[in-house]
Amino acid sequence: MSDIETIPVNRIDGTPATLGDHHGQVRLVVNVASKCGLTPQYEALERVYQQYRDRGFEVLGFPANNFRGQEPGTDAEIAEFCSTTYGVQFPLFSKISVQGEDIDPLYAYLTIPFLAVLGPGNAVVATRLPAAVCGILTIGCLYVLVRR
Repeated sequence: MSDIETIPVNRIDGTPATLGDHHGQVRLVVNVASKCGLTPQYEALERVYQQYRDRGFEVLGFPANNFRGQEPGTDAEIAEFCSTTYGVQFPLFSKISVQGEDIDPLYAYLTIPFLAVLGPGNAVVATRLPAAVCGILTIGCLYVLVRR
């Protein structure tokens, strides 16, 4: 397992976990919020999760309140909202900070700078990541951990 797989996190119900619990899977790590313009992403993320989970793909949702207070709820409120409003079944984790002085160790690891080569239309055509984060592709607030 890589270093990132040992960083402690908590599931939305408070149960301790690590990304290593999903070792061998392609993992899409995404920070989410239930009161922002992108909230409907829960529906799309759930569709992708349902379509590809049997092929080794995981969506891992990490609620964050860093952007204009768009995730003010408790973990229980977030879980209830995601379940009843969007039927979310993909793994959700406890609310964390994804930027700033109180950034969670997971996101501190995920946001290590990298160099991307952009092609036509700003498409990433080549990515060179530091050895410490080899296997992680960053796309905006989405992080894809690729199976080794």
